[in-house]
Amino acid sequence: MFGTACCLFFAMTAPVWCGSENGTDPHLWKTVSELSSEELAKIDLRTDTPRHTDYAYLPAEPYPFAPPYTAEEMGYRMMEFTQRPRWSCAYANLFGSISSEGALMGQGQAVNLVTYPASEGAGIELTTKPGEEIYRQLTQQIFPPESYTAQTLVIRYRTDQEFIKKEDMFSYSPSLRRVRHQNSWRRNDRFPQMAITLDDASGRSAWEYAWTIVGTDILTQTVRFPVTRPQILVTQSDGTHRETATKDLKLMGEDYPSYTPDGGVPCYVVEARVRTDWLPDYHASRVLYWLEKHSFYPLRTETYDREGKLSRVEVRLTKMVHHMLGERGYSPFIQVYWDVASDIVTYNIRDGVRLRQWSADDSRTFFSPDFMRRQWFLAAVRSYLGVDRPEEFYLRPSLEREKFPAQRSIQLSAALEERIRAQDAAGRLVFDGQTAAVASAK
Repeated sequence: MFGTACCLFFAMTAPVWCGSENGTDPHLWKTVSELSSEELAKIDLRTDTPRHTDYAYLPAEPYPFAPPYTAEEMGYRMMEFTQRPRWSCAYANLFGSISSEGALMGQGQAVNLVTYPASEGAGIELTTKPGEEIYRQLTQQIFPPESYTAQTLVIRYRTDQEFIKKEDMFSYSPSLRRVRHQNSWRRNDRFPQMAITLDDASGRSAWEYAWTIVGTDILTQTVRFPVTRPQILVTQSDGTHRETATKDLKLMGEDYPSYTPDGGVPCYVVEARVRTDWLPDYHASRVLYWLEKHSFYPLRTETYDREGKLSRVEVRLTKMVHHMLGERGYSPFIQVYWDVASDIVTYNIRDGVRLRQWSADDSRTFFSPDFMRRQWFLAAVRSYLGVDRPEEFYLRPSLEREKFPAQRSIQLSAALEERIRAQDAAGRLVFDGQTAAVASAK
């Protein structure tokens, strides 16, 4: 069921393991008070701007807005980049988790197919009426063997304060040979054996938050591979596969034009504070985003619980797929999530993305609950980026504790601190019962 909505984590110029879990030059980040007049001229620090005539919770300025951008406008621009591309396509979807004891959980692979009924992109969502459909996604499972031909259809809706249902979900079980309408996931609940919630998986709506610019930063790492995975096999859009050294992967892919000389990605850091009139009793109080300065692609996301403590980190790698859309054409690639309290790490991969143009007839036929009974596979997209052994699993995202201390409360248990130290020493995940052996080996 996780194939209906999955996610992942952070990146670096060479997203391999580095010796320290912090591993970041503290001089790369700046608070708003430290920005130069030239830097300040590129942003709009206002939090009270003219509102939309029909939807008072939206900005009056037409999307995609014009610079200088407010924090709120950055939040709306970020909506282009959910855990699935904002255009019709097919791709390989891989996912799985690992516990602090080293148990692999929920490993799976599927083919995801997405269709948008109207113009693609976040802009159309802002003009869609609450309750109207945004997209449909059909997930066709191919692994593990017992799940082969199981399918899930998700229909995503535009929400507001009155229409709060984010999606309808239908599942097909080959053993039961029937389609069932499933209850939607609750936004406060983590998926079973995963480090993500429904909002992590399907994306957040910017109008549910109050936005503030915190500062700027230059990211030099996000997703971290262990030393045990020096090479990976990446599926290209044409179906071919390319062996790639993990040290050669870049945060924004090979086509990104704005890397710093040392391969970093300049970002705005913004805070999204939950609006309790929209999200009462929500599991989080606020979210911090590191947004690439031109596209506003979220490379790092930190969620803070109701008490203000760090509860979840997400980091990402991306790459340009839809060149005709310019800066909107970045697609999710590798995402890693870390739930701090449970110390569960989850990966989600979107590999081999292929653009597809579904006709109106195709959309009605293929993206309907009844179609799943036929067990027809519509696209043969395979990926080899899954994790087969615990020692090859992605590392926890680095905490980078020195950054923005006034906005970030990081409190970890002694046992978790010890696992992190052992991880940094070994260059791979170290599990409960193994930390002493790693310490003695040093």
